[in-house]
Amino acid sequence: MNEPDQNEYRNNRIANMERLAEKGYRPYGRTFPRSGRLAEIRAGFEEEKRVRAAGRLVAVRDMGKTVFADIRDGSDRFQLFVNKKQVGDEPFEAFKLLDVGDHVGVDGTLFTTRAGEQTLRVQSWELLAKALLPLPEKWHGLKDVEARYRQRYLDLVANPEVRELFNKRIEAVRQIRRFLFERGFYEVETPMMQPQPGGAAAKPFVTRFEALSTDMYLRIAPELYLKRLLVGGFDKVFELNRNFRNEGLSRTHNPEFTMLEIYEAYSDVRGMMALIQDLVLHVADTVFGTRRVGPAGNPIDLTPPWREVTYRELILERMGADWFDLSAAEARRKAESLQLTIEPDWGMLDITHEVYEKLIEDTLRQPTFVTRFPAALVPLAKACEDDPSVVDVFELEIGGNEIAPAYTELNDPIEQRRRFEQQAGRDRQKVDEDFITALEHGMPPAGGMGVGIDRLIMILTGIDSIRDVILFPQLKPKA
Repeated sequence: MNEPDQNEYRNNRIANMERLAEKGYRPYGRTFPRSGRLAEIRAGFEEEKRVRAAGRLVAVRDMGKTVFADIRDGSDRFQLFVNKKQVGDEPFEAFKLLDVGDHVGVDGTLFTTRAGEQTLRVQSWELLAKALLPLPEKWHGLKDVEARYRQRYLDLVANPEVRELFNKRIEAVRQIRRFLFERGFYEVETPMMQPQPGGAAAKPFVTRFEALSTDMYLRIAPELYLKRLLVGGFDKVFELNRNFRNEGLSRTHNPEFTMLEIYEAYSDVRGMMALIQDLVLHVADTVFGTRRVGPAGNPIDLTPPWREVTYRELILERMGADWFDLSAAEARRKAESLQLTIEPDWGMLDITHEVYEKLIEDTLRQPTFVTRFPAALVPLAKACEDDPSVVDVFELEIGGNEIAPAYTELNDPIEQRRRFEQQAGRDRQKVDEDFITALEHGMPPAGGMGVGIDRLIMILTGIDSIRDVILFPQLKPKA
C-alpha cells in the first residue's frame, strides 16, 4: 500500500480544522497566559495543584474514553490526561480531532499516574494553532541532511538532541558574557556596514548605500573600530559579532559566522593567552561539566598547561632542519613532493605558510599556542623585540582548527602606515586613513584576540561540521 503524500496529509488536517471550527474551536486562537513553562511546572510540581500550560502536541494515545497526550514547549515535555467526564462530551470529541503538531493550551490539576509519571489532568483546553503539515517522525522523517538545515525548525522538533546542542550553545554564549563582565569588560557594538573593510585579509561582501551614493562592505572583522575605542578610553572591550567573508563553504567555514573580539589596554599577547585559557575552561566547566571534550574515541583534554610552540619550530619538525636554508625553488619541489599545490608566483613565505596550513595545522588536536608568526602575515601586530621579522602573536589550535588568534597590538601609527602601504601595493586607497589618524592620537599598548564561537562550540560538543552548530547555515540555492 502506498504511503499518503504530503497533500493528502494536509487535506486531512484541513478537514479536521473545519470540523473543529464547526465546534467553536478557532484554528489560530488567542493568547494563552501560562502558569509557567513546562520545565517550571515540573520543577514546582505539587499534587492537585491547578496550572495552565501550553505546547505542541507531540504524541497522542487514544484509550477510548480517555486520551493520554504529550505536549512540548521550548523547555520540556509533559503528559496530559484528557478524560471525557472531566472535560465534557463535546470538548472530548473535539480533542480527538487534534493532530500531532497542533498547539494547545490546557487548564487543569497535577497528579502522578500509577506508573509514576507527573501528569496534568485536563479540565478545559483551547486550540491555539493548527499545524497543516505533519511533523517528521524521529526515525522515519527528516533523513536528508540538507533538508535538516533548510528546515531547521523541523529538525529542532523531531530531534531533541539537536535542540539540546543549541541549548548548550546558547548557554555557552551566556557564560562567555558572564565571564567577561565579571572581569570588568564592556560589551560594545561597532558598524556591520563599513566604508572600507579591514581587520583581516578576506574578500568582503559589497552592498550599496543609496542615500550616500556609495558602495559599502559587510564587515570582515570589527578590529579597527574596537581599537578606536581603546584610543577613546574604553580600556577593556569586547564584541560578540557577526562577520561576513565572501569565500567558500566547507566543514569549518560559513560565510556568515560569529566571532568574539576582545581588547584590553595595557595588556599583551601573554595577557590574552591567560584570558582565553581561563575562558575556555570556564565554559567547559560550567556548561559541559568536563574538560575532556570531543569524540569519545579521540578526546581533547583541556586540562592545562597548554602546549606552546613557535611557528618556526613546527615547520622544522615537519619539513626538516634545513627548510629555511632552501631556495624557493628547492622548497617548492619539496612541498610538491608532499602533494601540495604550489602556485607559480609563490615565494618562500607563501610556500611555508601553505605547509603550515595543509600539513601541520590539522595535526594539532590538543590545545596548542602557536607563536611568533612571520611579520608579513600579520600586519596589525607588534614585532617581537628580539626579532622584528616575526610578530608577538599566537594562534590557539584545538582539534586541528584555529580557534583564537591573538596579538600584542601594533600601536605605532608610522609603522602601521608602512605596513598598510606595503600590503596595499599600488592601491593606496586601501590604506585606512581614519584608523591611522586614530592611532596618531595615541592608542595605549594592548592585547587583542578574536575567538571563533562556531568553531569553539564544535570542539566542545564534538561536532564535525560547522553547519551543525549554526541554526541556519548558508546553503546553495535550491535547483
